[in-house]
Amino acid sequence: MQTNYMLNPGPKVLFQALIYGLAALYLASCFTPLHLHIDSVRYYNIKDCLEFGCEKGSFADTDYLPYGYTALLILLSKLGVLSAFSIVLVNCFYIFGALWLLKKLLTEQVHPLLLVSVALLNWTIIKFAAHPLSEMQYIFFSSASLYCFHRYIKKKSFVSLGFAFLFALLTTLTRAVGISLVGALCAGIVWQHKDELLRIIKKNKLVLVVLALVLVVVVFFARQLKLVDYTSLLKEPLEQGIGNFVLTNLRWHFTEITEVFLNIPFLKVQGYVPGGMGKTIFVLLGILLYLWFLLTMFSKRSTIPAFIRIYLVFYSLIIFNWPYYDPRFWVPVLPLMVAVMLQAPFNRTALTRLFGRVYFAVYAILGLVAVAYGLYVGLDKERFARQHAAGYYRNEYEIHFFGKTLSDTAVQKDSNVIEILKRYD
Repeated sequence: MQTNYMLNPGPKVLFQALIYGLAALYLASCFTPLHLHIDSVRYYNIKDCLEFGCEKGSFADTDYLPYGYTALLILLSKLGVLSAFSIVLVNCFYIFGALWLLKKLLTEQVHPLLLVSVALLNWTIIKFAAHPLSEMQYIFFSSASLYCFHRYIKKKSFVSLGFAFLFALLTTLTRAVGISLVGALCAGIVWQHKDELLRIIKKNKLVLVVLALVLVVVVFFARQLKLVDYTSLLKEPLEQGIGNFVLTNLRWHFTEITEVFLNIPFLKVQGYVPGGMGKTIFVLLGILLYLWFLLTMFSKRSTIPAFIRIYLVFYSLIIFNWPYYDPRFWVPVLPLMVAVMLQAPFNRTALTRLFGRVYFAVYAILGLVAVAYGLYVGLDKERFARQHAAGYYRNEYEIHFFGKTLSDTAVQKDSNVIEILKRYD
C-alpha cells in the first residue's frame, strides 16, 4: 500500500468487484427517503427563498450558507426532478466523477483501485452521499480544479490553469473553505516555478491576469462568497478566550480525525469504553493519527504533488480553527487524505505489512457494515423515521409517511420540515 503498490491478478479482481458492488449499493440509496440534516433544511429554505421569494430579513433570507449548492437545488427544481432520488443520483455522479479525476491525477502515486475502494468504504462518504448537502459537489469541483492544475503543470497549458481557477471558484461558491484551494493553487504556481516565475510572468501575462482576477473576487466579493459571514461566526467563541477557543477546537477536530481514520463514529463506541474515557482516547488517537498523516505526507518517500500537500495544510488550518464539531468537515478532502495514507510504508517489514492488512480488513468491514446498515434503515420507512439522525425528525417523517405520529408522546412537529418532505421526498 505504498507508492506504485502493485496488486496481484487475484486481489485486483476482488478490488474491482468491491468497487462495482459499492457503486451499486451507493446507487441503491436513490430508493431511500430524503435524508434530512439540519443544514439540508437550511438549503431547502434558501432555495425556496431565492426561487419563490420570502420575508425580508427572515433566517432564510439572511442565511450565510454559500449559494453554490442551492443553485443545484434550484436547477433540479426548474427541471422538475428535485427529489430524494435525484439528490442521491447527482451525489453519486459527483463522487464517482471526482474519484475518476483523482485516479487520473494520482495514478503514478497510488494504486487507483486502492484509492477508490478505500474512499468509497469510508462511513462519512457513505453517509453524506445520501444527504442533500454540499460535500459531494465540493469534492467534484475541487477534484476537477486539482486535475486541471495537474494538466497545467504537465502540459504548460494556461487554458488548463484558467479552468483550475474556475473550478476553484465554483468550489468556494459551494463551501467557503474552498478559499484554501484558491490559496493552494496560487502557492502551487510559485512552488512549481520558483526559479523561473519572473520569466513566466513576463512572457505570459495571463498568469498576472488570473491572479489579479482571483484577488478581485476574494477582496471585492467576499460578502457574496459568504466569507465575511463565516469569519463573523468566530467572534462569539473567541470572546471566551483564545486558550479555550484553541483547546476546545483541537479536542473536537482530533476526535473527528479518529472517527475518519478508524472508520467509525465516536457515538457508536463511547458506551463500550469504561470509565468515560472514550472521548479522551479518541482525542489522543486523533493526535497520533494526524501526526502520522503529516509525517507520511511530508516524508522523503511521498510523491504526492506539492500543490495537493499545500492544499491539505491550508484546509486543515481552517478546519482546526473552526469552532464546531462534525466529522463531515473532513469529507471534502477525504479522498486526498486516503491517497496520502496509501503511501505510508505498510510494506517495510513483516510487522507493518501485517498491521496494514489487519487495518484495511477492519476498515473495510466497518465500511461494508455502514453501507449495509444505511440501506437496512433506509428501505424501511418506520425504521428510517425512528433511527435517521438519531430520531431528530421522527415525528415529521412519521407524519409524512403515515399521516400521523406513531408515538403517543410525540409533541414537537416542525411544519417547515413536514412541508419540505411533502414537496421534495
